[in-house]
Amino acid sequence: MTQVFDLILRGGTVVTPGGAYETDIGVTGERIAHIGDLSKAAAGEIYGAGGLHILPGVIDSQVHFREPGLEHKADLETEARSAALGGVVAVFEMPNTNPSTVTSDLLQDKLNRAKGRMDIDHAFYAGATHDNVALLPEMERMLGCCGVKVFMGASTGDLLVKDDAGVEAVLRAIKRRAAFHSEDEYRLEERRPLAVTGDWNSHIVVRDVEAAVSSTRRLLRLARKTGKRIHVLHISTAEEMELLVNAKHLASVEVLPNHLTLAAPDCYNRLKGFAQQNPPVREARHREALWRALNAGIVDVLATDHAPHTIEEKMRPYPASPSGMPGVQTFVPVMLTHVKDGKLSLQRFVELTSAGPQRVFGLADKGRIAEGYHADFTIVDLKRKETITKEWSKSKCGWTQFDGFEATGWPVATVVRGGFVMRDGEIVKKGGGQPVRFNETLEPEA
Repeated sequence: MTQVFDLILRGGTVVTPGGAYETDIGVTGERIAHIGDLSKAAAGEIYGAGGLHILPGVIDSQVHFREPGLEHKADLETEARSAALGGVVAVFEMPNTNPSTVTSDLLQDKLNRAKGRMDIDHAFYAGATHDNVALLPEMERMLGCCGVKVFMGASTGDLLVKDDAGVEAVLRAIKRRAAFHSEDEYRLEERRPLAVTGDWNSHIVVRDVEAAVSSTRRLLRLARKTGKRIHVLHISTAEEMELLVNAKHLASVEVLPNHLTLAAPDCYNRLKGFAQQNPPVREARHREALWRALNAGIVDVLATDHAPHTIEEKMRPYPASPSGMPGVQTFVPVMLTHVKDGKLSLQRFVELTSAGPQRVFGLADKGRIAEGYHADFTIVDLKRKETITKEWSKSKCGWTQFDGFEATGWPVATVVRGGFVMRDGEIVKKGGGQPVRFNETLEPEA
């Protein structure tokens, strides 16, 4: 009897937990039904993937989509579309919106806003404050919540939790792994007068290495004291990696393409405010240390910290210019170019963008190409050469720090739960994104 599937991806090089090899994938409904030779099978649609690589769907576990309250910079719909065009199948969105995501109702509001508007799957962080600690256990159990986010430095509104007592209270209240922006606000307060008006190179003076290292040292001490799991976001220094290598039982580690690709002072001389983010892009020695840590296995996750601001805002003279760069659409081509250049293997890229998020955050049905999992695929042409341009980038902010970047390796299709969302650079299915499911928030099945 002929096997029949909804979709067959035929003849691509499939990156599975067992390695990469040329084969077929059969999809039924939202899930992978079969991996293997399907030359005699039938399907509603057959996609010829010869010459292409089929990767597990890339997950960006740190983005700022700015809605609600800051829609002039970005919104859930525009930025999810930008992500899909870049080959990303799911995003975890941060709580520093206006209002901040600090109650169950406000988290549910984001989920409601996303329904029917976001092209890809999504989850939202619960933001921790000094005043909502008692609410966090309920928030972290909500469907579509990826965990709790704590800002130890550089935040907006009431999201800053800079003191050890506040951080400890958050850790003791929750059960899931918490994500941290680790910069020492006390040191930042002392060093803000060192900012030189109009000189973006002074950004790494204000937000120096010690601001990051002292915060991460404090955070690790509190994680050990409470016995709780932590996820340290956007590590930017060589010194932090030396601390984190001895804390792998507690701490998972994220790095960004920005910190792996750009370096001071060149990026500030060339891009000025458009290279400004927190923690900052630092000198080349730190970039090289991050690469070493990535390939040594210290790094668990790659994410973008996609944080758009308008061109007008970024053109303000330092320090009036806001920190943050877009990145969700350029994520895949930039990192695949590093693969081509031998900075990391394709298997390691896959691990850091799918299996890594699955392990760190406890994803229920995403993160690998395996039978029974969601049919989420990032289909790429590793040989295709393209130039990244601000015109190609569709984030509402209208710019990219990688304008002019010569990429080798390009996303040609994005498949989410068995359906094409992007194909050949065009969005073909809008608004179908669903909340991501996590092992620690599964609901009883009827």
